[in-house]
Amino acid sequence: MATALLAGTAPASAATDNTTETDAQAATPQGPLRLNTAASRRTGASVDEADQDPQSTDPQATPETRTRNSLPFGSSRKPVLSEFEAYVSELAGIPVQRLGHDLMLPTRNASAAVEANRQVPPDYVVGLGDEIQLTLWGSVDADLRLTVDRAGRIVIPRVGPVVVAGVKQADLNDLLTRRVGQVFRNFQLSATLGRLRSIRYYVTGFVARPGAYSVSSLATVMTGLVQAGGPSAAGSFRSIELRRGGKVVGHFDLYDLLVRGDKQGDLPLQADDVLHVGPIGPQVGVLGSVNKPAVVELKGRETVADALAAVGGLTAVADASRLALERLSDRNDRRVVQLALPGDAAQKLVNGDVLRAFSGVSAVLPQDKQYKRVRVEGEVARPGDYVLPPASTLQDAVQAAGGFTSKAYVFGTDFSRESVRKAQEENYDRALRDMEIEFTRSTSTQRAANADEAAAQAQRAAGNARLIDRLRATRPTGRIVLQLDQGARDLPALPVEENDRLYVPARPNTVGVFGSVFNGGSYLLRDGSSVDDILKLAGGPTRGADTGSTFVIRANGTVISARQASSGWLSMGSTMAALPALPGDTVFVPEEMNKTTFIQEAKDWTQILYQFGLGAAALKTIKN
Repeated sequence: MATALLAGTAPASAATDNTTETDAQAATPQGPLRLNTAASRRTGASVDEADQDPQSTDPQATPETRTRNSLPFGSSRKPVLSEFEAYVSELAGIPVQRLGHDLMLPTRNASAAVEANRQVPPDYVVGLGDEIQLTLWGSVDADLRLTVDRAGRIVIPRVGPVVVAGVKQADLNDLLTRRVGQVFRNFQLSATLGRLRSIRYYVTGFVARPGAYSVSSLATVMTGLVQAGGPSAAGSFRSIELRRGGKVVGHFDLYDLLVRGDKQGDLPLQADDVLHVGPIGPQVGVLGSVNKPAVVELKGRETVADALAAVGGLTAVADASRLALERLSDRNDRRVVQLALPGDAAQKLVNGDVLRAFSGVSAVLPQDKQYKRVRVEGEVARPGDYVLPPASTLQDAVQAAGGFTSKAYVFGTDFSRESVRKAQEENYDRALRDMEIEFTRSTSTQRAANADEAAAQAQRAAGNARLIDRLRATRPTGRIVLQLDQGARDLPALPVEENDRLYVPARPNTVGVFGSVFNGGSYLLRDGSSVDDILKLAGGPTRGADTGSTFVIRANGTVISARQASSGWLSMGSTMAALPALPGDTVFVPEEMNKTTFIQEAKDWTQILYQFGLGAAALKTIKN
């Protein structure tokens, strides 16, 4: 006999409790009986379809509700700060909002997607509108999608109606197995929930968008709050009531979930539930070196320790010994006081308090209390970085590095300091700005009598600009001239600072000559040689050299210039024969910058006399 196919849902009288196994086998002698319903022929449906949009199937959902639920919270406007949040943000210098406000930002569609992907818990109670996906195999073959009707029943072909409303999901398999077992034998059964019903609930009190909403039957109190945009600026995050049938059946404190991870108050919603958000409670601000600066809502008699725990505690660099407390109630007296930790951590907080945690690294300690990290390089036994006690000197740094080697040239020690470098950069940049302004002012006040002078002025302006660019590319090094004697074997007793750098070179045997000389370069130094002798090795100054501005840079950083008339070793027209050359010296002969040729001077004087002649002729004409 062919397999029986039943199109449509079988009436209740088609399968009664008196149907026997023999009857079923007689109906299907060649294979299992296939049970079909109109619902089972839907191939495009899926378990997750139900949670696409609960309001699409809710006949009671109004157009206003659908429009309100489709708008993401805060999508068209910036979050509105309360008066206290604005006050705390001004004190902090950054936007500071209430703790937990970011949990209320997800859009309604995102919330629905989260509920659609949730696993149905075992204690979920089947209700009107839920879809049950029923699969049977063995002596009977069926793949059915059955919706719970208004009477709380599903109708199984050849079996009849089964009341499932009020049954927990964990008990559904046993119930249906017993009922189908009254008709068939030798089968197995699997019943799961497919499309879930939507429920309507209400949000009242101090919320962003009060009203009626429809959500999945898996929704909880937290889901309901997010749907309504969360508490408003005047609403509480900690005083939320779940009312059912006119009675309060649950209290929800968002901080229990946010701070302590306690989800017990996040109860499932049922149809016609009411979420009521009370007015905001006392608030305190927590700023500074804390992990999450925020405005914390108080509940009961919280302490300083409770407020710090709510924002994640102090940061790793915070000063854990003290806090500042600003109390608005004391504004007519002493508003800000300092709290000592941990002793004052048990102090009670009141509405309007502002706690500020201090950074333990932003303030610089006195030098006599700091350990210093110093780098020693060059001709020492153990070059490297060293941490020295607070009162250490340069000589202590050298001793920590094992002392000087036999090749150390102490006279040429290069000592650089970071704090000096920063100060040098500020002064250097200020000098460059002043020079640039002076060049600009000088160029703007000059007048050209002819095209040649205009071209010359433009050329000078371009040269000045290139000079400024080259000077700006050169940066200060932070070197401190130690003013050591040539035969020094020890460094001065100068206290070290953090990030100091000490470089001890090897003793050189050359002297450098650069500038306006015939052959610049480095030359071997012979005993008894003078600077003048070294200049002769370089060919001497060129014709365009400014010999009166020649200077020598010593290896210890000092500079000796020919313009130092009071030095006693140089006078106008003399040479540098009296100045001994030292290892590591650098001699520089600059180019004379302000040179005027005879032709230029004659041209200038001719122009002056010509203008004077025109003026005299004009004066004579006026007199006549």
